[in-house]
Amino acid sequence: MSRPDASAPRLILASSSPRRIELLAQIGIAPDLVDPADIDETPEKAETPSRLAQRLACSKAAVVAERHPDDVVLAADTVVAVGRRLLEKPADEAEAIRFLKLLSGRNHRVFTGVAVICGGRTSWRVVDTRVSFKPLSQDEIAAYVASGEWRGKAGGYGIQGRAAAFITRIVGSHPAVMGLPLYEAANLLRGAGWRGEAA
Repeated sequence: MSRPDASAPRLILASSSPRRIELLAQIGIAPDLVDPADIDETPEKAETPSRLAQRLACSKAAVVAERHPDDVVLAADTVVAVGRRLLEKPADEAEAIRFLKLLSGRNHRVFTGVAVICGGRTSWRVVDTRVSFKPLSQDEIAAYVASGEWRGKAGGYGIQGRAAAFITRIVGSHPAVMGLPLYEAANLLRGAGWRGEAA
């Protein structure tokens, strides 16, 4: 998608996630540039999952906005939580197994923060989605971990892959669980004055 006005600000996506690029394409939006942010994602003491998702999305947008002050920057971050326990990206197979055992047969929440910066102004939203997993057998967990799909994914699973067979119910935004709530992202872009085909 080309910008209708060549002098208009570019849309910069502060993420290298192919899922977020695919999701934007689904609603007719193509970033002019992909420029990932590299920030410390360590949770602060007593930080809630919702607050963490918001802070990380806004921080990523801010880092990239400093490099592109005349453009519109879109960033997002996803946090998976069981109660107040955060399930970050597993460091190894053993941690991925622990996460899947914890999620097995339970409900959990996925908080996805999305932020847009334009002209020094930051707008953001956090989407809270509830996801239910069926009880997982040891063989199912072992096979999923062996697939490698858990790597680099909050909570140790990707809803767009094999783990879709584990999910019995979703209450909220399916694209948010994948990494980008499309309704909220499009509204934030519109509010920032960015005009694309879908926004």
